[in-house]
Amino acid sequence: EILKLPQHKAHGTSLVALVFTGISGSITYALNGSIDIKAAALLALTAIMTASLGARYAGSLTEQKLKKAFGAFLLFCAALLFLKLYLPNVVVSDDAKPVIYLTTGALTGFLSGMMGVGGGTIMIPVMVILAGFTQHVAQGTSLLVMIPSGAVGALTHWKMGNTEQGILWGLIPGILLGTYIGGTVANIIPNDTLRLIFAGMLIFLGIRYFGMSSPRRIGKG
Repeated sequence: EILKLPQHKAHGTSLVALVFTGISGSITYALNGSIDIKAAALLALTAIMTASLGARYAGSLTEQKLKKAFGAFLLFCAALLFLKLYLPNVVVSDDAKPVIYLTTGALTGFLSGMMGVGGGTIMIPVMVILAGFTQHVAQGTSLLVMIPSGAVGALTHWKMGNTEQGILWGLIPGILLGTYIGGTVANIIPNDTLRLIFAGMLIFLGIRYFGMSSPRRIGKG
């Protein structure tokens, strides 16, 4: 909104920026031992397959209902994260975790490609609530997945002319530095505190998405 980009260019440019966020962030979290490589590989496997589909499908849907549904989903996840200590243990068995990762990756890739979001808002709650990850490992793993899935979606948008390359060179240095600093600070914060901070961010984003009611079509300026 600040840069006044058309919606489709905002989505495509956002995905390119998210790739660099993933690179800087995953390196920072990896140095702190906060990444699960196996989970990241399974999440990325299906995310890569659906990211391009989501980017191509973007122009055929109106934003209104999708953003309201996504906002409601974020608010639901935030509530679960806030109440995690008081909820029954719902962590799935080790045998079921690969299915959870593959399914979550597919949904993440599709929404990432279609809406220009990184996917952490979807992956992190699933990893924390269903897979039993710490907040640190969930965030680090989601950043690693963001690299291949974001790259596929970004490439598709680039081929469709949906990226504003002129502003990227100014954004990337700040993204790399800011993500490194943010990741370093996050690894110092206690797990429960970090989870509550993330849940608060989901509430902010959920309200923002839920409040967007302009019936535009995704991908149209």
